[in-house]
Amino acid sequence: MNKTIIEIDKAAEGLKLLGDKTRLTMAAILKQRECCVCEFLEVFTMSQPSISQHLRKLKNAGLLNEEKRGQWVYYSLNPKSEFFELIDELLKHIPDQTEQIKKINASKVTARCDC
Repeated sequence: MNKTIIEIDKAAEGLKLLGDKTRLTMAAILKQRECCVCEFLEVFTMSQPSISQHLRKLKNAGLLNEEKRGQWVYYSLNPKSEFFELIDELLKHIPDQTEQIKKINASKVTARCDC
């Protein structure tokens, strides 16, 4: 498999975005499962606008896809991103987010939220 080579400046930009604990955790969750903003409210102790701002930064860098379904917008890692291989490799070195995903699933938040 051919590895994607990323320019140093772009790699630094992508790694800087993931240097934030919240965005790194979001990426780790999104590696395992797509999520909407209201689901991230179950994981992070911050406001919906703050979560949306983190997701917007990741999306603007091309790291995320978004898909609107009814009133919800779901986010997932973008496998076509030039950063995908780098992110995927990075996420192999941090704990998976199964416990966070269990919180999201147990909450059934998408049945009641207004994302």
